[in-house]
Parts: sequence; structure tokens; C-alpha cells
Amino acid sequence: MHYNPYDNVVSTIKNAAGVLGLDNNDFVADIYPERELKVHFPVRMDDGSVRVFEGYRVQHSSLRGPYKGGVRFHQDVDENEVKALAAWMTFKCALVNIPYGGAKGAVKVDPSTLSFGELERLTRRFTAMILPLIGPDKDIPAPDVNTDARIMGWMMDTFSTFHGYAIPEVVTGKPLEVGGSLGRREATGRGVYIATKEMADKLGMSLKDARIAVQGMGNVGSVAAQLLREEGAKIIAISDVSGGIYDENGFDIDAIIEMLAENKTLKKCNLPNAAWISNDELLSLECDFLIPAALEGQIHEENADAVRAKVIVEAANGPTTIEADAILEGKGIVVVPDILANAGGVIVSYFEWVQNLQALFWNEDEINDALFQALKAAIDEVYDLHKEKGVSLRTAAYVLAMKRLAAARSTRGIFP
Repeated sequence: MHYNPYDNVVSTIKNAAGVLGLDNNDFVADIYPERELKVHFPVRMDDGSVRVFEGYRVQHSSLRGPYKGGVRFHQDVDENEVKALAAWMTFKCALVNIPYGGAKGAVKVDPSTLSFGELERLTRRFTAMILPLIGPDKDIPAPDVNTDARIMGWMMDTFSTFHGYAIPEVVTGKPLEVGGSLGRREATGRGVYIATKEMADKLGMSLKDARIAVQGMGNVGSVAAQLLREEGAKIIAISDVSGGIYDENGFDIDAIIEMLAENKTLKKCNLPNAAWISNDELLSLECDFLIPAALEGQIHEENADAVRAKVIVEAANGPTTIEADAILEGKGIVVVPDILANAGGVIVSYFEWVQNLQALFWNEDEINDALFQALKAAIDEVYDLHKEKGVSLRTAAYVLAMKRLAAARSTRGIFP
């Protein structure tokens, strides 16, 4: 089954435009990225050999402000995936009403096969290759799949070295020591937790003893699982690339996160009470909330009918295909869309950027409170529109985002 995530984006845009009654002129530009850069660059490996890597930076829209978006390192990444991710960022930023457009970057590499030195050289050379496109007023990268604060530190240092002085505001999600923000590492997972809690309230569900399955125990999935367990939920299943585990009584997430820090994958952890399941089995478990926090295209036409969750909260970008969406809607399953559920990361990235520009830092309570206010406002707006128009939460989210984009385009006009 060939899945092109960009087709998904285009279908969703057209669907929302239909609901809004937009003329083709109002949204046709949203279907195309403004700029796409593809690069090939050499890296000297530890054994003295030279390998050439492929990388991308796609800038989807600058209508509402500088481009913003993560950089992922993954062996299966391709141009269509990066284009889709850049477009999702545009709609996400418009939805939560922060003054950014969308972008995304990637390198086709399995970083687990690289040494520390090779990873640093690859990051710095990739940064040099995309240097003409990025900058604190132009395009601000951030972490994504298989990238982290350390990698952002290298990107910031490389950019700063070329300019001859420190420019911390060129990236977000960087270490605190070089201008990173408190609360940024946990922000996306915290946003998923807030979205789950708010949606539970709106649907008359309680998080206490709610059964939750989390696909993907990276930064986002693990933080969301931790916060939801603290709220009294039972995390009955989790998974990573090595497979999944299930226990109807729920897992001690703190203990598992500690084990994962040491052992890297679930398969290597000592979990005597866990029943091993596949990622597909996890997606079909009977549960109250299913949180796909891995990669895109996980719930598709062939497995959507097996999903038995009451609510899906999309922590990953694009985990549900357009065909699966229709099947889930037919089954009465509520889907909290990615551009809403995982917007916590870009909201706190925006706070980090503002702090860097002002050279004035906020405490963690201020950041978490501001994150909650921004996300709750967006959740309330999406839910109200979903009720008013009788459309899915995803369509409601895109309708709101596209309204803001259309207003910006109308105000700015089209050059020349």
C-alpha cells in the first residue's frame, strides 16, 4: 500500500474549503509549498570513508509570519512526507493563532547507525547546506523525530559561527544553557495531555481509571503517558519500534521511562508482567483513549475497522489517512486531530523564540499556564464549530485555520 501523506493534506484542505464556501482563489495557494530545497552533502565517517546524504527543507507558507518547523532524521523520509509536514505546520500555527507559517526539514538517515561524532558532523553540514533559507526572521527549525535539544544546539552554533556572533533565536527546542526555554521538552506531550483532558470533559468522560493505549514512547508519547497516569488514568498498553506491551492493570510509566533511558527499547527492558503485542494489535485494543504518537499513516484503510477506542488523540503528525478517517467517523469514534492535539510544541517554541528576542526569560509555571490558555482556547473554538456545523473535529480545525489564512491573504493581497 503506497501512502502519500501530501494527498491527505490536499484532500483535507479541499474538504474544509467546501465547508467554508471558499472560492478556489482563496485557497489554491495553500495546496502548494512556497519553496522546496533538496540537498546532497558529504560527511566524513569515523573509518575515513565519505558518505553522501540527502536532505530537505520545505517552506510551505509565510503568510502569517516566519516559517516554523522541525527537522527529522529518518531513513524512510521522502519529499512528499516533508511537504505534508510543512503544510500541517502552517495550519497548526494558524489554528492556535501564533504568528508563524509552516516549514519542515529532514535528512534521510538512520541516526542510530551513526557515532556521536558522525551525528554532529552530519547535523552541522546539513545546517550549512540549508543556511541560506533559515534565520530568526525567516525560518526557525526545531526538534522532530530522532532529533533533540543537543542537535538544535549544534544547528544554532553552526548558524551563529557563520554570522560571527551568538544567534540563539534561530532554532527552538535547544538546551537551556544556550537560550532554550523551560517546559519546551515536555511541551508537545503536555499539549496531548491537555487535549485529552479537555476532550474527556466535553464528552462527559473521566480520566480516572480511563484505559489508555499509547503507540510510540518517544519524547511526546512518554510525557503524555506520564501526565495522564498522574491524572489517574491506566496506561494499559505502550509500544516503540521493538514492539508493544499490554497489561490491563496499567503500567508504572515512570519506572518504564527510567528503564528506557538505560536500555533504549522496550524489548531490552525487564518487564515480567507484560504481555507482548504488535503495534497493530495495540491500535485495535479496546480502550477509552488511543494515542498514536509514532509516525504518519499508522491508522489506514486496512486496519481502521479494527480500532475499538472511543477517542483517538493524534499525538503524531498525520497518523490517520483520509480513508481511515471516514471509517472511524462511521464507527462513531471521536478523532482529536494532530494540528490541535500536538500543537503544544510549537506554542512553547513560539514562547522560546519570543524570550530569545527579548532576552527576558519566563519561569516554568508561566510557560505551562500560557500553553494551557492558548491550547484551551483553540480546543474550545474547534469543539464549538464541530457542534455548530456538524462536521468532524478535523474539518472544524482546518476550517478555523483556513479562515485565518484566507484573512491574511486577503489583507496582504497577491504580489505584484
